[in-house]
Amino acid sequence: MNDVLVTSLLIVSLFALLGSGVWIGLTLAGVAWIGMEMFSPRPAGDAMAITIWGSASSWTLTALPLFVWMGEILFRTKLSESMFRGLAPWVNALPGRLLHTNILGSTIFAAVSGSSAATCATIGKMSIPELSKRGYPPEKIIGSLGGASTLGLLIPPSIIMIVYGVAAEVSIAKLFVAGVIPGLLLAGLFSGHLMVWALLNPDKVPRSDSRLTLKEKLHESRHLIPVILLIGGVIGAIYTGIATATEAAAVGVVGALMLSGAQGSLTRSTFTSSLLGATRLYCMIALILSGAAFLTLAMGYIGLPRHLAEFVTGLQLSPVVLVIALALFYMLLGCFLDGISMIVLTMGVILPTVTAAGIDLIWFGIFVVIVVEMAQITPPVGFNLFVLQGMTQRDITWIAKVCMPYFFLMVLALVLLWWFPQIVTWLPSRM
Repeated sequence: MNDVLVTSLLIVSLFALLGSGVWIGLTLAGVAWIGMEMFSPRPAGDAMAITIWGSASSWTLTALPLFVWMGEILFRTKLSESMFRGLAPWVNALPGRLLHTNILGSTIFAAVSGSSAATCATIGKMSIPELSKRGYPPEKIIGSLGGASTLGLLIPPSIIMIVYGVAAEVSIAKLFVAGVIPGLLLAGLFSGHLMVWALLNPDKVPRSDSRLTLKEKLHESRHLIPVILLIGGVIGAIYTGIATATEAAAVGVVGALMLSGAQGSLTRSTFTSSLLGATRLYCMIALILSGAAFLTLAMGYIGLPRHLAEFVTGLQLSPVVLVIALALFYMLLGCFLDGISMIVLTMGVILPTVTAAGIDLIWFGIFVVIVVEMAQITPPVGFNLFVLQGMTQRDITWIAKVCMPYFFLMVLALVLLWWFPQIVTWLPSRM
């Protein structure tokens, strides 16, 4: 059976299961089961059991529930309110005001977690209630969070960059450094979008609480000290080599508990509710991860990613057309696979073509990461969309719609990287 027919059948199965109300994680596993039973000689039962167990017991992913719990602690104690009190005087002067806390918070936390899902869940637990309480439009709260949280993949440390570095045999340290300026560029584009929207829709932005002098702003900034200490401790633990990302996540949880205890907001009730809240949210994420892992395995056995990659390679395209074709190719794959799986399944076929076209592999790594970021907010398998749906109970098509402006801003970023490759290559060249 040809690849087009197989792909069409799997897409129909995916939408049929989603439309019938089946949980997202079970839907992904169900599509994988159908694919393996119909188009692969490998028995689906034992493959599913092994894959789901391996996904659930991954040590690397241990950081995710810990960061989610840290976010729950911040959300349920005075620390999230303190962060907003400290940031508000500085961003109130910008068009869009407190909406920029989503961008700033995600940019800072991206340097801690290396995961877009953890960034989305942690910052969302703090920002969604606070911004909603202040009367900001829900579509801008959710959209800016969904877009900005994808920075967790680009701003180092990034798990996906490690995977690409190993696959492409390039320096992971240079990849990390190369992601800094593009990450800040994207954060600037996201904030710029909010400013333009706010200037065009001034009636939709809540009024500023007050106008403060510089001295008063600095005085209010004291509320940022606990959160800065917490984030600084986590980042410092990673960058000094004292702790891995998982161990640093544990440091974050302990630090959040200590700070909330020092503020007097840690009680038996808040501790229990934060733990249960983190458990519920992570169980939802873990089920989706398990389903996605099984779907990735099924796609590998069926051979669709490899066949698609071979098709693109066989077209003999010019460098600019090749980059456009690869962007479309990875966007398509991103609808069904997670970013790490996309890289693992395709790099062996794609890299010789990229090298032959004279494209710098460090530049190409950042390009791939940004395209994978775009896939995080595109249906039907946009992972950040699922995380936001779990937190807000909103319809996933509505969430995808409000995140769409940030998708196009990432397209703009890719165009800028093509025309000005020094945005990526300048810092690594100084090493």
